[in-house]
Amino acid sequence: MAHRLQIRLLTWDVKDTLLRLRHPVGEEYASKARAHGLEVEALALGQAFGQAYRAQSHSFPNYGLSHGLTSRQWWLDVVLQTFHLVGIRDAQDVAPVADQLYKDFSSPCTWQLLEGAEATLSGCRERGLRLAVVSNFDRRLEDILVGVGLRQHFDFVLTSEATGWPKPDPRIFHEALRLAHVEPAQAAHIGDSYHCDYKGAQAVGMHSFLVVGPGPLDPEVKDSVPQEHILPSLSRLLPALDRLEGLPPQQ
Repeated sequence: MAHRLQIRLLTWDVKDTLLRLRHPVGEEYASKARAHGLEVEALALGQAFGQAYRAQSHSFPNYGLSHGLTSRQWWLDVVLQTFHLVGIRDAQDVAPVADQLYKDFSSPCTWQLLEGAEATLSGCRERGLRLAVVSNFDRRLEDILVGVGLRQHFDFVLTSEATGWPKPDPRIFHEALRLAHVEPAQAAHIGDSYHCDYKGAQAVGMHSFLVVGPGPLDPEVKDSVPQEHILPSLSRLLPALDRLEGLPPQQ
């Protein structure tokens, strides 16, 4: 008789899976700039941030650790480049804004839970599942999780800054499996990135679920991810685990 699959470990992405920013990045940047006497449109700042973030990530991946940067300096440089792109090129004017933004993005007040996050994590713990974080975040994540009331759900938190391995690098997933003492087939990962989360976890033999927003699915996701692996909301996770394990849905 075949043994029933049993999931023992769930690893979680955080940003846009369990938490999201309370306000768009451009609005946060514009608000702090205004407080320091700089008037810039939020929309322009949001677009500039995206450009600066992509460029910084390409030139100095994983917070520039291999280039001798700290994650704090990496983020301050992103802010400076963002304002440079909208025409504010005096670093002395932007430096206090950058310092304030770094502090604010460390605060739980800047973040909000996605709907169903607390209930889903609690439900997983009630089933006896071990939970852990595997996130491409920096050193601030532990304090943010404490501040929003989620840290107690997790056995451990792995960030790309602490490990040196950003998803989809298989080593960060293998480290989570090692710490939990489970085999890949006994673990599943939940996240919102098709490449970093869904494919990254599958590449090491883990199961994976993809959290998606309310809009239409990306064609690559639609063609590649089975419907039963897609989570339009976190409340769908426990029923999806039941299907994965071959159990009747729990009431």
